[in-house]
Amino acid sequence: MSSIESVRNLEQKGSRLLKEFRDFAMKGNVVDLAVGVIIGAAFGGIVTSLVGDVIMPIIGALTGGLDFSNYFTPLSKAVTANTLAEAKKQGAVLAWGNFLTVTLNFLIIAAVLFVVIRSLNRLKQKAEEAKPPTPTRQEELLTEIRDLLKKGAGPSA
Repeated sequence: MSSIESVRNLEQKGSRLLKEFRDFAMKGNVVDLAVGVIIGAAFGGIVTSLVGDVIMPIIGALTGGLDFSNYFTPLSKAVTANTLAEAKKQGAVLAWGNFLTVTLNFLIIAAVLFVVIRSLNRLKQKAEEAKPPTPTRQEELLTEIRDLLKKGAGPSA
């Protein structure tokens, strides 16, 4: 095989691979998934801000100014700090307050998604109920027969 033929084979394989990748990437599901991931990331930022900037301060005010993110349990006797950042520098700590905050974030995201999906399903259901059902082929034929009988154009005998 000459070097020209091997280059042509390589070009053809590359062209087929590129076409196959383009076909895969342009399928509706892949594009929809990409859009969903991007929107999900933006939505995550909104919910993180909602929890950190709105909900947690309210909870802190109701509980007397508690900041859950700084709650920790030292796992080493060398840890004497009062803040989580300083305590982590001194040794091992169990940051259960931070875990509580992240868990609360998750629960809020799950609740918001539940409400959004539930609302979308209700809107979809109302749209389906408002639209008359499409008749089956049998119902169409029976309607045609009925209309012909009403006109008096019954079957000739």
